Amino acid sequence: MTRTLRQLPPRRLLAVAAAMALISAQADASGGKGLKHPKSTLDGTETVCPLGTFICPPRPDNFALCRPNAMLEFYDPSLPQNTDLRPTAKTFVQAEHVDSSNQTVYHLSGRVKMDRADQQVQADRIDYNDETTDYDARGDVRYQEAGELLSADHMKGNTNANRGIADGNLRFQMLLSHGNGTADQAHMLDAQHSRYSRVAYSTCDIGHHLWEIRAKKLTINKETGRGVARDATMRLGHVPFLYLPYMSFPVDNRRMSGFLYPTFSHTTRGGYTFSIPYYLNLAPNYDATLEPRLYSLRGPMLAGQARYLFPGTSGQLDFEYLAKDRFDDTTLSPTATDTLGRDRWLMKYTDSTALWPGWSFGTSINRASDRNYLRDFGSDLYTISTGTLASNAYINGSGNWWSASFGADYYQNVDPSLPDSVVQYKRWPRATFNLDIPLNRWLEAGLSSEAVAFRKQDVVEGDRLDLYPFIGADFQGAAWFVRPKVAWRYTAYQLSNGYQNYGFYGPLAAGQASPFTDRTPSRSLPIASLDSGLIFERDTSLFGSNYTQTLEPRLYYLYAPYRDQSNLPLFDTTLMSFDYWQLFSPNQYSGADRQMNANNLTAAVTTRLLDESGVERLSLSFGQIRYFTPQKVPLTGTTATDFAGSDYVVELGSQLSDDWRLNGSYQWNPHSRQTDMGTVELQRRIGLDGVLNFSYRFRRSLLEQYDASVVYPVSDRWRLLGHWTYSVMDKRTVEAMAGIQYESCCVKLSLLGRHYVNGYDGLVPTTTTANPGTNNAIMFELEFKGMGAFNGQTETYLRRGILGYQ
Repeated sequence: MTRTLRQLPPRRLLAVAAAMALISAQADASGGKGLKHPKSTLDGTETVCPLGTFICPPRPDNFALCRPNAMLEFYDPSLPQNTDLRPTAKTFVQAEHVDSSNQTVYHLSGRVKMDRADQQVQADRIDYNDETTDYDARGDVRYQEAGELLSADHMKGNTNANRGIADGNLRFQMLLSHGNGTADQAHMLDAQHSRYSRVAYSTCDIGHHLWEIRAKKLTINKETGRGVARDATMRLGHVPFLYLPYMSFPVDNRRMSGFLYPTFSHTTRGGYTFSIPYYLNLAPNYDATLEPRLYSLRGPMLAGQARYLFPGTSGQLDFEYLAKDRFDDTTLSPTATDTLGRDRWLMKYTDSTALWPGWSFGTSINRASDRNYLRDFGSDLYTISTGTLASNAYINGSGNWWSASFGADYYQNVDPSLPDSVVQYKRWPRATFNLDIPLNRWLEAGLSSEAVAFRKQDVVEGDRLDLYPFIGADFQGAAWFVRPKVAWRYTAYQLSNGYQNYGFYGPLAAGQASPFTDRTPSRSLPIASLDSGLIFERDTSLFGSNYTQTLEPRLYYLYAPYRDQSNLPLFDTTLMSFDYWQLFSPNQYSGADRQMNANNLTAAVTTRLLDESGVERLSLSFGQIRYFTPQKVPLTGTTATDFAGSDYVVELGSQLSDDWRLNGSYQWNPHSRQTDMGTVELQRRIGLDGVLNFSYRFRRSLLEQYDASVVYPVSDRWRLLGHWTYSVMDKRTVEAMAGIQYESCCVKLSLLGRHYVNGYDGLVPTTTTANPGTNNAIMFELEFKGMGAFNGQTETYLRRGILGYQ
């Protein structure tokens, strides 16, 4: 018969329960019997990355694939998680038999169970000495405390000294980090430290360790959340592959210093590459990572990252440094820079600092040692296709109706195939001031202004002031709006000495006349617009679902008189790509050097489908600009146009279900009767962690590409990966990747093979040769779950290269 004993003095239970606390880990536990640890998106407990997200966040470690843990059968979720309650907590004891004939020693037997604060101990028999606080627990000993479970055949020790020894079929389970293991013997040194002899530790299923750490000694520190193994061997299966006399790893989810996962890869330009980062948890608000790398072709490199977060300021520094490059890039391309014996480096620094209320300082510095650097050491198509590194530093201020900035912009050419003359002007310095003042509920007045000093070698330089005051109104109701706006644009220049010796893009040849006839040219003109629209709604149904359909016709009139601007320089102005939103833009040029003339009327219509929750499931827009006067303001080297209308523009966005997304755009030129631009993007969610992407991109005379990528879950453990980009104009594959991922309870393996073109900017080859070179790479990473933070190169590449990868 089960008997409930009187409450023993706290020190009596402490003698039994504290002796069981041989391996302690500060971790929170939740749930009942059959408890499982925090899972990733595979079981739906976290939101799947929404369709269309450019870069999805990394998933946490997924332990949903682990087998049911028999040790969790005695887990009691009702126990508190605060260990500070132990000294004052009462003890509750249950047993089938109690022998108290000896007033000093209590003999408890038959399903003995003792609860005290976060601790619980169960055993077949427990003997406890009330005077010495010695204890002896035997037979199916099971112990629980906050974040940890332990089982053994036998435990004995002393509660006052917080010491104890356990042996015999000893097993332990850490609830938060999923760490578990076995040991020959365990020693409780004090309340915060435990030591194990001949231990095997892993985060795999108990009894099915795909990998494990075997060590002669393992010490666990609850205060720091670290485990330290000495004379340790790491095994994969039954094969030892790494021996370390000293190994440190986390036993909970706190940020800790230590080695991160190594990576191994191979590229044509770098050879075989091996790296092993070391993370430094210097303080709660700043840390650093050092990553030694070894390139078989180029030599050793040191890379690193430092982050900081203080009240009012935060920043990050990334750097890479390779001393005396052992490889000559001219062996790969005769137009490349000779890199043999040169120091190579890359530096990226960002900072955001609050100065005082309403004012802040922000900077972004990006510099490389030479133009070949990103081609030689870039690990993805995005990096190696970067042609310019931008750096800037600005003081920014804002209030209720104003904003201002003052700073500078600098640009570096990192395209080895192009001269430095292609880099845009330095803006050294640049200031802006903007106003937007509400005069009443429908009328506002404002100002956009900019003052810039443009600096660049071997071209015309100068200063520019651009002022754009305006007044506008917003009349609207539930189903209509009318928005008139009147503005005046004034732009003035002061060109540097010697401006007569330059054309738009460089020095003049002998006998050529300069287009710049005045050192202080200016331009001034009014700009007026009227934007209006209607919104109609009706209820409809499609495929058995109810929707609200809208019909939204819109008219936009723009007027800007012609001004001759052929004597104005081109500092930062280009013709913007035409798209649907250009139908409602007051200027087709970026920058202030050109302002188009206009006597135009845009007619457009949009229809939408909104589901019963108000989510937009379909959007279809169509429009065109009608020109009442010729377009007379071209960029230099282009001719004015006398078209009656712009391209017809169609835009489509559709997500009729949470698993499908379709976007498209199309532009048809009525004058050439040809397609100027077309895109199709299709995305399909496969299960919870798979995705299929397909896109087609066309821009006449510039680009025609097919792009497909997939993450296909073959099973809950295996995933196939693929990415392919093909250029029709170049008749070649721009990038191809194939890979495989395996994920089990405690291991994640990625193996990728890549082939990609060097010097490809996504539109046309940027190399001077007709057939730019290619690069081949193999990337391999093996992650042991629960052994610390992980942000490997393959994960970074896949999240950037495959839309929706997670």
